[in-house]
Amino acid sequence: MPAVRKYVTFDEEILIEGFKPAPQPWRMFAVAAVIQNPWAGRYVEDLNPEIYEYGPILGEALTSRMIKLAGGDAKGGTGGENIEAYGKSAVVGLDGEIEHASALIHTLRFGNNYRSAVGATSYLSFANTRGPANAPITIPLMDKHDAGRRSHYLTIQFSIADAPRANELVIVLGAATGGRPHHRIGDRYQDLKELGHDVDNPAAI
Repeated sequence: MPAVRKYVTFDEEILIEGFKPAPQPWRMFAVAAVIQNPWAGRYVEDLNPEIYEYGPILGEALTSRMIKLAGGDAKGGTGGENIEAYGKSAVVGLDGEIEHASALIHTLRFGNNYRSAVGATSYLSFANTRGPANAPITIPLMDKHDAGRRSHYLTIQFSIADAPRANELVIVLGAATGGRPHHRIGDRYQDLKELGHDVDNPAAI
């Protein structure tokens, strides 16, 4: 079992954006688990045992809290449909590797629980960084169905005063109830059309 020291919730409700009222209250929120890094201070060749063990547990624990924040119950129910944009992140303390941050979030054993609860079809955008306590926690978000919908390219940022400690990891899920309220830069599809590229152009963002 992962040794969880605490869970931390971030919740922001925006009423005015860009000097103009939002059409409706717009929320961005996240839940973080502060856990002991099982690989801290040493090089471990095979990370899979902990990935297989911790991934599903953390995925379920964070997802249930996210669904409750979104207005639903722990089993999915209502709530998941209120989430339009989503993402994940991990910050490893100074006695760990970036690989440790990647290990626990870049596995379907972690992300599929969240993806299923919100009925998503796109991949989870992500960030994995290293830092001391109070380091910025950055969670990039995108539309849960449409990776080219630029209105939902968002970033949640917050910090935890006492985490991560050197031997800890912070594992995070984030969400938004909609895109930027006054979105006006278009989507990638218009750019592709103007440039004469097809929709799968890998160089277009």
